[in-house]
Amino acid sequence: MKVAKVHDFKKTDKKTLSKWYELLVLGRMIDERAPNYLKQALGWSYHAPYAGHDAIQLAIGQVFDRKTDHLFPYYRDMLTALSAGLTPEELILNGISKATDLASGGRHMSNHFAKPEWNVHNVSSCTGNHTLHAVGVARAMKTYKHKGVAISSQGESSVSEGYCYEAINGASRERLPVVFVFQDNGYGISVPKSDQTANEICAENFRGFKNLQIIICDGKDVFDSMNAMIAAREHALKNHEPVIVHAMCVRIGNHSNSDNHEWYRDEKERADAKAQDPLPKFRAELLKQKLFTEKELVKIEEGAKAALLDAHAKALKAPNPTPESIWDFVVPEPHVPQKYVDGIHDHDGEPMKFIDALNGTLKAEFRHNPDTYIWGQDVANKEKGGIFNVTKGMQQEFGKLRVFNGPIAEDYILGTGNGMSRFNDKIRCVVEGAEFADYFWPAMEQMVETSHDYWRSNGAFSPNLVIRLASGGYIGGGLYHSQNIEGTLCTLPGIRVVVPAFADDAAGLIRTAMRSRGTTVYLEPKALYNAKHAMTPVPEDFEVPFGKARLRREGSDLSIITYGNTVHFSLDAARELAKEGIEVEVLDLRSLNPLDYDAIKATVRKTHRALIVHEDKVFAGFGGELVGVINEHCFEDLDAPVRRVGSTFTPVGFNRILERATLPDMQKILEAARALAKY
Repeated sequence: MKVAKVHDFKKTDKKTLSKWYELLVLGRMIDERAPNYLKQALGWSYHAPYAGHDAIQLAIGQVFDRKTDHLFPYYRDMLTALSAGLTPEELILNGISKATDLASGGRHMSNHFAKPEWNVHNVSSCTGNHTLHAVGVARAMKTYKHKGVAISSQGESSVSEGYCYEAINGASRERLPVVFVFQDNGYGISVPKSDQTANEICAENFRGFKNLQIIICDGKDVFDSMNAMIAAREHALKNHEPVIVHAMCVRIGNHSNSDNHEWYRDEKERADAKAQDPLPKFRAELLKQKLFTEKELVKIEEGAKAALLDAHAKALKAPNPTPESIWDFVVPEPHVPQKYVDGIHDHDGEPMKFIDALNGTLKAEFRHNPDTYIWGQDVANKEKGGIFNVTKGMQQEFGKLRVFNGPIAEDYILGTGNGMSRFNDKIRCVVEGAEFADYFWPAMEQMVETSHDYWRSNGAFSPNLVIRLASGGYIGGGLYHSQNIEGTLCTLPGIRVVVPAFADDAAGLIRTAMRSRGTTVYLEPKALYNAKHAMTPVPEDFEVPFGKARLRREGSDLSIITYGNTVHFSLDAARELAKEGIEVEVLDLRSLNPLDYDAIKATVRKTHRALIVHEDKVFAGFGGELVGVINEHCFEDLDAPVRRVGSTFTPVGFNRILERATLPDMQKILEAARALAKY
C-alpha cells in the first residue's frame, strides 16, 4: 500500500515537533522510572519497557481520535497511552495500582493503561486477545455508520495466537475499519521470532487476504511511523477495510522487570539494540536540521522532568483500594421482572413446544429492542435457523444486519460480541456460541475475558451478551454432542448461568437475559426442544428472575434438587415413589448462578433428606457445590447424608446402550431415592 509523506522534517511545523519531542522525552522518563517503584515497594510489580518502540507508539497515540475512534493498547503501550492524551499522573496511578487508576481502580495488572471515557480500552493480559474486541467495535461502527476506526496494538509474537488469525480473517471478510498494529521487536519474551513464524515479517502471513492492506514501516522512525498510521487510518475509514501496520522496532532492554535479557542475548546484540535507540537519534536530527537549539531541547526536557515529579507526588497521595471493594462490580444488576416477580404464572393457553417458545421470545425481544443482534454458526441460512432451527425466520424478519452467520470460529463469535457491545451500552448481542456446548471450548479464553470485564474495568464496561448453547445428551450424540459444561462455567465469577426445563421458563429466562446488562450463559437442553413433556402454556410477556428456583412438586419425605433434562426424570420418579408411599418434593433450580439458596434451604429443612440429580458427571460436577451448600446451612436438619445422581465419570458413548449406561435416568433416581428414604 502506498503511503503519502505527510510528515518529515521540512513538512512538520515546529510546534508539532516540539510536542512530539516532549512526549518522547516524558514517556521515556516514566518508562525508566517505573522499575524504581517496585524497588521502593510502591508497586509497578509488572513493567514492560517500551524503549525501542518509541516512534510507532507516538504515532498510534497522535493519530487516534478520542472523539470517534476506539483504541486497544497492549501492555507495552505506555507511550501510546501518553501520546493519546493520558497524563503522567494517570499512567503512574495505573502503575502503582491506586483506587483512582482510570483503567481498573487497581484491580488489573500494572501496565494495562486505559481511559474508558475516551474509549481507550482496558485489555487482557492474554496477548492479542483484544484483537477480537477491536473487530467487534468496528462491526458496530459499520452497522451504525459511525465515522471512526478501531485501533488494535500488539507485539508481533502474539500474532501467533489463533484468535489473532480469526480477528484478521473476520475483519477482512466483513470489511471492517480496523487498524491492526504489530510492534515487531524480534522477541516473544525470550523466544526469537524465527521460532514463532515462517515469515520474518509476520504481516506477510496475511498477504493473500482479500480486502486487507498491509503497511510495513520503521517503528523507530517518527516520520515513517506517523505517515504509516495516518495512511492506515484514512484507508480504513474511507474504504471500510482493515489495515495491518507492521512496525519494525527493537527491544533495548528486558522483556519486563521479571526478565533478564542477558540470559539469551549476547553482548553484541544488546549493544546493537541500544545503538538503534530512536530517542537520541531524533534529538540529534532536530539539532542537525537546525530546527531546535540545544537550549530549547534542554528546556523541553526540564519541563518534562518537572511534570513527572509533580505527577509522582500527586499519585503517591491517591488512596489505595479497600479490601471490601473486591465485591463491587462482579456482575451488573439484572433486569428485574415486575409482573412475574417469582417467575411463576397461571396462564392456561395452548401448550407450546420448548423450541417454539424460545423462537417466539427471541423474535419478540428483537421487536422490543432494535439494538439487538444475533449471530453464530448456521443461524441464518434461508429456512434454516441453527443446527436445531431455533432462529428460524429471524433473518427474514429482521434482516441480514441483525441476524447473520459467523464462521466456524467460536472465539471469533464470542469475542466480537464482547467488542460490539463496547460501542454502545444499549446494544444486546445474542450469540450461538457453538452449535453444541461441546464445541464451546475454543471460546473459553474469550469466555474468561468476558466474565472478568465488568470487574476488571471497575464497572466502566459490561459485555451485554446472551450466550446460547445447546447442551446435554439423550439424543444419541456420543461424546462430542452430549456434554454438560455448567460445572466449568459456574466457576467463573461475573457471568450468569441458567438452564430451563420447560417451555415457559425457556421463554421467561431468555427475555430476562436479553433485557439485562452483563453476560448470561443460556444452556438449552436440546433433548427438550420438541419434547412433549417440556410443553407448557407461555404467557406473552413472561419473565423469570435470575436466582429463583421453581417448586415443581411438593412432598414431605425427600427433596430432589435438579435442573434441565433431569427435572423430568425426577418428576417421573416422584410420581412412581408416591405409589410406594414416599412423597418427594422436586425443586427445579432453573438458575445455577445466581443460586436460590433460600429455596434449597427451605426444601431440605422441610423434608430432612436431599437427593441432588443432574445430567453432568457426579465427580467434580455442579452437584458437589449443592452438597456443600446443604452441609453448610442445613447439616443439623438432615436425617441422612446428601446423595447424588448424575453421569458416570466417563465420556458419553455413541451406541445407545453405552449412552444409557452413562447418563442418569428415572430408574437410577428411583434406586437412590429409595435408599435415601430408608436411611
